[in-house]
Amino acid sequence: MPSEKRRYVAFTREMKKDYTILAPNMLTLHFRLLMQVLRNHGYHMELLETDDPSIIETGLKYVHNDTCYPAILVIGQFISAIQSGKYDPHRVALIYFQTGGGCRASNYISLLRKALEKAGYGYVPVISMNLTGLERHPGFRLSVRTMIELIHAVLFGDLLMSLRNQCKPYEITPGASDALADRITRELADKMKHDPAYFAQTRAIYRHILDQFAAVPRSGERKVRVGIVGEIYVKFSPLGNNHLEQLLVDEGAEVVTPGLFDFLTFTLFTKLTDTKLYGMGRLRYPLLRAACRVMLSKQKELIDVMKKDGRFRAPTPFERIAALGREVVDEGVKMGEGWLLPAEMLELNDSGVHNVVCAQPFGCLPNHIVGKGMMKPIKEKHPEINLVAIDYDSGATRVNQENRIRLMLSNASPGGAVTD
Repeated sequence: MPSEKRRYVAFTREMKKDYTILAPNMLTLHFRLLMQVLRNHGYHMELLETDDPSIIETGLKYVHNDTCYPAILVIGQFISAIQSGKYDPHRVALIYFQTGGGCRASNYISLLRKALEKAGYGYVPVISMNLTGLERHPGFRLSVRTMIELIHAVLFGDLLMSLRNQCKPYEITPGASDALADRITRELADKMKHDPAYFAQTRAIYRHILDQFAAVPRSGERKVRVGIVGEIYVKFSPLGNNHLEQLLVDEGAEVVTPGLFDFLTFTLFTKLTDTKLYGMGRLRYPLLRAACRVMLSKQKELIDVMKKDGRFRAPTPFERIAALGREVVDEGVKMGEGWLLPAEMLELNDSGVHNVVCAQPFGCLPNHIVGKGMMKPIKEKHPEINLVAIDYDSGATRVNQENRIRLMLSNASPGGAVTD
């Protein structure tokens, strides 16, 4: 078998000119905006929004079935796209977003390259987009400005997701909230493309988005709120969790999903923790600390606008989430979603969402520890919380998953009802 070194194909500066870079989907609203930011900086980005059962079969054809479920889905989506005939395999590159932690996700790039080789596409470049120096590609570099714009894109995405979820269960016209979120996403992408200074107008943009969603006609009924936490991909991706959010809405619940911004901030904070606990990365500590301060200030800006507006629930500050997490787990626990996962359970409960679904890939050791493994101490500390862990895997039956969720809803805590 060829060595890993032979499988590595760098994305060069020349490739940037005419290669299409395919990105896997996870959060459509967020990723459409992230793609636009990268397009603005000269990359030919395309988001793969395919959502077909054949993706799983393609993934299983080229990846062992014991591999992490998100890897099977992402690799299946990539290879399905190349095999579709829509793209020239010799003018296409793939990008995967990584944290660089100790989770098996850090091996996805190697797994993807092996799968591409097996499928006959070993020449396709695979870009690892990460902040830990896992790999470097001459043709793919992110400037400070680009990263700041990406942060704004994530915050816009979190805001749209939150407002859509707060409106969708109560909308008078079915589909109005989804349609509005899609329209605003297109408008934002267009503004990003034609207004280089758009990120200096974030407060005005936030207020405009709030006004748009406040105008959605809604009923005054009260519905039980249900939170979703878990492994990052299965938590967010409809392909990975069998459209969990829509199932909950169809069952009469309001979905509350912690945003992507908190996860990104968590990955930065773990680097600071490494320095505090183990002395790792002392030279870059000041830079990471400054980056964390920028992240928190950007989140505070959004929270301040939402609280002043007062018509929708604002996110909880990351510092508050971290403080809640320290009640049950040490900040040194960082594998997978680490301390953030139980912290999000506690934050949801603290904000009145007492019903929580923990979505995790079957056999995901980090998440079985910080997710399912933390449920007992959390329930002992907060007996009012109603938790259920749902495993997602290529061999898991959808009916069983849905029945377990419906059972949880039948015991839903009334404290999770909308009170504001």
